[in-house]
Amino acid sequence: MKHTAARTRRAVLRATTHPHTSPNDASRRPERGGRGPHTWARAHRAVLRLTSHVQEGLREAARRPDRGDISTTTVIIWVAAVTGAVLIAGTIAVVIGKYNGILNGL
Repeated sequence: MKHTAARTRRAVLRATTHPHTSPNDASRRPERGGRGPHTWARAHRAVLRLTSHVQEGLREAARRPDRGDISTTTVIIWVAAVTGAVLIAGTIAVVIGKYNGILNGL
């Protein structure tokens, strides 16, 4: 008996199916790319949930216009602090790199 690729595929499909299904169910193809009625219903529920969440957020923003957004001054202070920290770390790295040979004997 010749061992063909199709026979190997059938054997793998039969071996990997769920134990409660028959071997004939393994070769059945899903309908229209696997998008059945359950998938569409789940997608519809997700869209409804997302839409209601966005509408709730818009209602909250209209009700409370000042939501505690950070001010421009706070942003400037944080940018200056991070820039200073990066400059200090860079200076330390340059100094250690320059004097690395001298510091090895200490």
